[in-house]
Amino acid sequence: MADPSSFASPACCLTRHFYLRCRADFGARALRGTVALTARAEREALRCLVLDTRDVQVFKVTVNGQEAQFAFGEKYALLGQEAIVEISFESSPQSSALQWFTPEQTSGKKHPFLFSQCQATHCRAIFPCQDTPAVKLTYYAEISVPKELVALMSANRDGEIYRFSQNVSIGPRTLVWAEKELVDKSAYEFSEAEAMLKTAEDLAGPYVWGQYDLLVLPPSFPYGGMENPCLTFVTPTLLAGDRSLSNVIAHEISHSWTGNLVTNKTWEHFWLNEGHTVYLERRIGGRLFGEQFRHFQALGGWRELQNTINTLGDKNPVTNLVINLDEVDPDVAYSSVPYEKGFALLFYLEQLLGGPDVFIGFLKAYVQQFAYKSIVTEDWKNFLYSYFKDKVDVLDKVDWNSWFHAPGMPPVKPTYDMTLSNACVALSQRWIQAKESDLGSFGSADLKGMSSHQLIEFLALLLLEAPLPLSHVQRMQEVYDFNAINNSEIRFRWLRLCIRSKWEEAIPLALKMATDQGRMKFTRPLFRDLYSFDKSQDLAVKTFLEHRASMHPVTSMLVGKDLKQDQ
Repeated sequence: MADPSSFASPACCLTRHFYLRCRADFGARALRGTVALTARAEREALRCLVLDTRDVQVFKVTVNGQEAQFAFGEKYALLGQEAIVEISFESSPQSSALQWFTPEQTSGKKHPFLFSQCQATHCRAIFPCQDTPAVKLTYYAEISVPKELVALMSANRDGEIYRFSQNVSIGPRTLVWAEKELVDKSAYEFSEAEAMLKTAEDLAGPYVWGQYDLLVLPPSFPYGGMENPCLTFVTPTLLAGDRSLSNVIAHEISHSWTGNLVTNKTWEHFWLNEGHTVYLERRIGGRLFGEQFRHFQALGGWRELQNTINTLGDKNPVTNLVINLDEVDPDVAYSSVPYEKGFALLFYLEQLLGGPDVFIGFLKAYVQQFAYKSIVTEDWKNFLYSYFKDKVDVLDKVDWNSWFHAPGMPPVKPTYDMTLSNACVALSQRWIQAKESDLGSFGSADLKGMSSHQLIEFLALLLLEAPLPLSHVQRMQEVYDFNAINNSEIRFRWLRLCIRSKWEEAIPLALKMATDQGRMKFTRPLFRDLYSFDKSQDLAVKTFLEHRASMHPVTSMLVGKDLKQDQ
């Protein structure tokens, strides 16, 4: 099956390995070097190699050492079964895969910084390659950087790591890497990593990648985390000080099985990566913090899905679990749907097929069956049917067509244990139903005994309702002082609530959060809400344009679309 997001034809000719040698030129904001691709013809008659590329200069191509003709929009000629195609390239300063920082933009203010983010289709903006998750290959890389810097990659490190680098060990197979200003805080925040790894191995099978390191990136990193093998990239917005946002680490650890070991063949089947990973993440949380906590997180995910579908529209085809990406940029289609609708399907199946212990047996067997492969939804479903062959009658009652191919909320809602949610629901209902004269009945004691997870859920419930009257959010600030909370998930929802209730005093706070960090989960909704509020619309656009140059390229592109700056 063809990948609509790639021109490569791996069924004809497959890249098995690459050897990358390049230098990071901070002055020119370019990666410059050579990549040698080991390509093998998969069908007798075909002798050409098509690679994806975007904004990359190509200087020279050799095939088995002989200079070869190449052209953009054309195919490379190949002779024989296997060939080494070596390409001299240089990335563009505008590469969508790379973000370059001047020393002033870093925490330490002394040295420049660079990171890459290639998912979904940005590897082609570094060097020409078969840029599709259908292709899995080995690689070897030599990266030259200025002597005071260190290069880290999603691989085992070979050779010297410079003495200037900052890392701290938090487990037998885990180092945390960060700018030195953040390294101790990060080590504390992520200290549960080894317990999570052990739990994941117990649930899903052995961890095959050797090392599991964490790298804390600058605040503009667009995602919560990115599961690069051996080296998870994370946002500094996880540094809450109380380990309450560590579920993101459980999520990235889980990707070591679902995503990295078993991979979606195209981004249309992204739910195979994300739905299973959220399922595993919550199973880890259940083991470490109890089954009620797992159900609480699961219900929070259902509400997150409701929120996303409210924003995107329940007829929008990007809310399908399996989406059509013909002529659609995967970054534009990205949302919580593959995560939370995917999870809801697996959680529903767990309840249908005999409970958590039964279902984890399936998950472990699924990982074993498809390890090191890239698959589509049909492969997953066929395996589900063969694993539960004694329960085909139950599986046949599932409305597969609606789950996979209908937009909006799923056809069935799983059942959730409400123990930890009840307090959040009760308090949110008090605020929703309160009249002006009732506001005196609220006090700081309302939050007594509530965890940060429950505060997040309380605010999320209010965001699903019509905006509260301005007097209510002002009173909420008086009694709960949410402005003083720096936990990013609480602060994000609180500021959205204020802007939606048209509280002008919150405008500078919301703009500050939208620009101080660049995690798209926070930055995009904050900018969208500010744009929808007449009092802050012009300021939102002005602030975005001022900050655009220092934003990550993907964030900049998507916020630009949200604010109607890029038609």
